[in-house]
Amino acid sequence: MKIFALSAIVATVLATVSEAAVSRIAIKKVDESPTEKLQRYAHTGEYLTQKYFGASRYQDKSVTPFQVKPDGSVEHGVPISNYMNAQYYGDIELGTPPQTFSVVFDTGSSNLWVPSTHCNSIACFMHRRYDSTQSETYRENGTEFAIQYGTGSLEGFISGDDLHVGGIKIENQGFAESVKEPGFTFALAKFDGIFGLGYDTISVQHTVPPFYHMVNKDLVDEQLFSFWLNDINKGDSDNGGELVFGGVDPDHFHGNITWSDVRRKGYWEITLEDIKFAGESIELDPVGAAIDTGSSLLIAPTTIADLINHELGAEKNWAGQYIVDCAKIPDLPEFCFVFSGKDFCLAAEDYILNVQNQCISGFMGMDIPEPAGPLWIVGDVFLRKFYSVYDLGNNRVGLAKSKAITIGCFGTASITTKSKHYHKGSDKKCHEDDKDYSDD
Repeated sequence: MKIFALSAIVATVLATVSEAAVSRIAIKKVDESPTEKLQRYAHTGEYLTQKYFGASRYQDKSVTPFQVKPDGSVEHGVPISNYMNAQYYGDIELGTPPQTFSVVFDTGSSNLWVPSTHCNSIACFMHRRYDSTQSETYRENGTEFAIQYGTGSLEGFISGDDLHVGGIKIENQGFAESVKEPGFTFALAKFDGIFGLGYDTISVQHTVPPFYHMVNKDLVDEQLFSFWLNDINKGDSDNGGELVFGGVDPDHFHGNITWSDVRRKGYWEITLEDIKFAGESIELDPVGAAIDTGSSLLIAPTTIADLINHELGAEKNWAGQYIVDCAKIPDLPEFCFVFSGKDFCLAAEDYILNVQNQCISGFMGMDIPEPAGPLWIVGDVFLRKFYSVYDLGNNRVGLAKSKAITIGCFGTASITTKSKHYHKGSDKKCHEDDKDYSDD
């Protein structure tokens, strides 16, 4: 099993410990300013439209949505958003000797890309750039790569090189070198590139995603990966989270994992059976919910989002955000998603975002038409509360209640099996869980 940590906003590798089938990267967190947070939330709608539609609806009214047929085939490659609305990043290395890049680990896309030294865009000069001439293990490919945005296209070409992530080495990993990044969006980003963790069916140019290589080359114990996203407002602010390749970390969730089958092999999309607000069900036909680590908020069809925000007493501000009276948060009801017959509930303090004493609703409306929609997008507001597991081998998503980090037990390295979890570096046994992590 391979384990490494994530940071909120930007990651810096402090140390790497590798042993047998496990590795952990210790990560340092850098906070974003309140102004940056407000800017990010204000533009979330446009960013998600770019991601799930392929172009900004604010720029082009005749957009064509991303389409995935029930059998998992695609009509065109999924475009990737600019991810200014993502909060969790980690470091990877490409080439020999290694070149380090900060990337968003995103379950809502499937490509790996980083800026290239061939890029002359402002965004590229403001970030680390991959230099193929400095790598002994570079493999030329040259296939053109393009992702369409409302403000232009991110363009580049496919290359191959050795990838190091969390102590795992993948030889000749295909990735995109971006040579043109449109506008100032990427220039202001806190990351260099994107590390896609979605299905290969939505990979641009059919490039094999890194996790598929891990599975195909038997580099992980099990064909799954899992996320724990730390709520820095409620726990240890020095740890942004943890991503585990090949298994789960039982130190970070309570009880058993509830599994839901993937509806369509594109996004990690599962069936949302029901939603409950203030203890009452809001009747809806079964609909898809994309579990998306690259998104911050909870995105619902507009009519439902407007209804929820109305019940919260929220009012729209000039930026289109729904603002809630902070004093009312203790009296607001919980909101529950129902997956596989189980309630996954958020308290008001979970779905209301307090930024510099301004309380912003975590619910936003966006209508994704058929055949991709209607679709909910379940982002970090939910994933900070629930541990998530992405099982490629069985095409399912698992969810369990997250638990706070155990201070003093988050060591430099760990060894994890299906039933036991020990931390190396001291004689102390931090946690032992004899429960199977499947449903009863």
